[in-house]
Amino acid sequence: MAGFPWHAFATGLLLTAAAVLAVMLITFAVAVVTGMHRVVDVAWGLGFTGAALVAYTVSAGHGDDAGRLLVTLATAIWGLRLAAHIAWRGRGHGEDPRYDRMLAKAPGSRNAYALRMIYLLQGGLIWLISLPVQAAQFTPGPLGAAALTGGVLWAAGLVFESVGDFQLARFKADPAHRGQIMDRGLWAWTRHPNYFGDFLIWWGLFAMACGTWQSAALSLLSPLLMSFLLTRGSGKRLLEEHMKDRPGYTAYAARTSGFVPLPPRRHPSSSTARP
Repeated sequence: MAGFPWHAFATGLLLTAAAVLAVMLITFAVAVVTGMHRVVDVAWGLGFTGAALVAYTVSAGHGDDAGRLLVTLATAIWGLRLAAHIAWRGRGHGEDPRYDRMLAKAPGSRNAYALRMIYLLQGGLIWLISLPVQAAQFTPGPLGAAALTGGVLWAAGLVFESVGDFQLARFKADPAHRGQIMDRGLWAWTRHPNYFGDFLIWWGLFAMACGTWQSAALSLLSPLLMSFLLTRGSGKRLLEEHMKDRPGYTAYAARTSGFVPLPPRRHPSSSTARP
């Protein structure tokens, strides 16, 4: 087996960084024109897709063709589905309250502050978290057990995330559910099926990059960082802080696993509360 192509990989890192920066700058321009910075959430999945496509192009002749195609398709399918879902979910809505609160504290220009603290920061995270996607493209040798295991984890995560998003969207679309807490389907087993799905997806992509010790070492920070963001950073923690005062949420949290899917606990207040 040939050694890890460090020079080509370094070139790929620079080009993927440029691609992610281009996605974020274009998105920033759209936000300035429309007056809504919530569009950056759509760019999250698009940035990963762009990084994967650039790495696929640059890695031609270096990595295994089947492995390169597998990780590129896995990233693009996840990223494009997520971008489309967020765009559809946000249609007809105004600015995201999170960004309104953040930008209300901006010293000086709101847009300049948004560029630094939202777009460039998220672009840096995309580039860093996408390291398994990039390293896997340059891994020599045929697909092995790690890549196949990663494919299984990725598929399970995509199903969990997609089904959870669909169930929540259908629940919210019914006017009879207004003011209620979603506690059905996957949401009865975990309070965050979409975040848990993301967790599986990124550990799956990491496994795809474990064909050599070099690519595994380069990639390990990514799933660890994503796991932190999902559970302690901008994911689960912030959402639960926002939801904690909603009628019925305390009882829901008492009977439902916080992250890893588990059977609902029996609890005296197990019925869905209404305001």
